[in-house]
Amino acid sequence: MDETLGTALRRWRDRLSPIDVGRPARPGRRAVGLRREELAELAGLSVDYVVRLEQGRATSPSAQVVASLARALQLQPTERDYAYRLAGLLPPQKGTISTHVPAGVQRMLARLGEFPAGVFSADWTLLSWTPAWASLLGDPSARTPTERNLARAVFATGPSGLASWPVIQDGDALGPALVADLRSALVDHPHDRGLIDLIAELRSSSGEFTRLWDQGAVGLHVSARKTVVHPQVGEVTCDCDVLTVPGCDVRLVVYTVAAGSPDAEKLEFLRVTNSVRADGSPPPGPGLFSTP
Repeated sequence: MDETLGTALRRWRDRLSPIDVGRPARPGRRAVGLRREELAELAGLSVDYVVRLEQGRATSPSAQVVASLARALQLQPTERDYAYRLAGLLPPQKGTISTHVPAGVQRMLARLGEFPAGVFSADWTLLSWTPAWASLLGDPSARTPTERNLARAVFATGPSGLASWPVIQDGDALGPALVADLRSALVDHPHDRGLIDLIAELRSSSGEFTRLWDQGAVGLHVSARKTVVHPQVGEVTCDCDVLTVPGCDVRLVVYTVAAGSPDAEKLEFLRVTNSVRADGSPPPGPGLFSTP
């Protein structure tokens, strides 16, 4: 029988352990691999839509949906491209930014569950994050992909300036480093329409971005201290590290605090209080979150 996207999704879902996506392996669990509900949650899709995809009743998923499923299922690049072709889509072309998060990075992120950590693409759009990130910085699933772009949040004015990114940057290294990253990304991905439009948008809306771009800003992401003003616990000061992954474009951003410090107590309070919703039901976790 010819393989379809639905049969491939079921096969890929069955091979993933809950531990691989940061979920506890509960005693007595009967399902092999991930449940449909878990895959839907990880990919930011409805359970009904995942069911229809697997049953072949939904036959025209968008490229964003396939990308989200590939990230949630921790597919290798060749498998991701295969999923695109099964969906009747062209795989991402050379010269465009990939939103693929390697399986090793996803497993690393799953094991960093106690820390606020997020994975960004080459144009600094947030792709995946831990529950601790959502607890500290607000749930990114409530934002559109446009609103999850850090460069836009830093440089844009007006509604897209995003007060929902509450990080206070100590020092002025972030702006030049972001501009330098976007300049490098444009060299590596000259045909990416989204990146070209983002740079044009920021050049037209931000005098600071234009100044740094025209100066050929060069900056390095170094460890920095950042203060987050949280509505529940007030100021939380963290060390922020940006880690690059050889062989791919993603950046892993991790916030940490010293064990036993007041800031660690605040993070633990947020972890505990956000582990149960107001209605008493579990939160959308504790796996990775990733939405199209």
